Amino acid sequence: SGSGKSTLLNMIGALDRPDSGMIKVAGRNLMKEKDLSSFRAQEIGFIFQLHNLIPNLTVLENVEIPMFEGPYKDSMDERAMELLEYLGLAEKSNRLPSELSGGERQRVAIARALANDPTIILADEPTGSLDSKTEKKILEKLKELNREHNVTIVLVTHDPRVASMASRIIKILDGKIVGG
Repeated sequence: SGSGKSTLLNMIGALDRPDSGMIKVAGRNLMKEKDLSSFRAQEIGFIFQLHNLIPNLTVLENVEIPMFEGPYKDSMDERAMELLEYLGLAEKSNRLPSELSGGERQRVAIARALANDPTIILADEPTGSLDSKTEKKILEKLKELNREHNVTIVLVTHDPRVASMASRIIKILDGKIVGG
């Protein structure tokens, strides 16, 4: 905590800008990018520790939110259901977040992150509030996305067990990369 990991994710995700230097993501200089919201919608999927689902929207509607600006805007229901099926949540599509377990809510957040086929998923402590069984399922899904769909996963964690599942580990201390 306080080392700059979340700030790094925010910079990669074009939510924050550095005071100096430049940020290049997927070959694009984000400092020169005119439409950062379009970049985020097309290239980036976000998964947060606190899933940030909208409580008065159904699971299906929560997954559809990013699709209003993406390639699936004309087929949102079908795309959202496809993702919910992939994550084992199709039968919960009409439920509200309050009716789901913590693991189910996190899988909805993953479905939402995948909505527009991002090339990069930024995950900030995505398993921090889950039990070990659910954590393992979530991490297996993320690894599958990386292997089978060529999605880059940038995951921030304090948990060495979670980090050990990564194909590459980069350590940050006091705002500087110290290993990896």
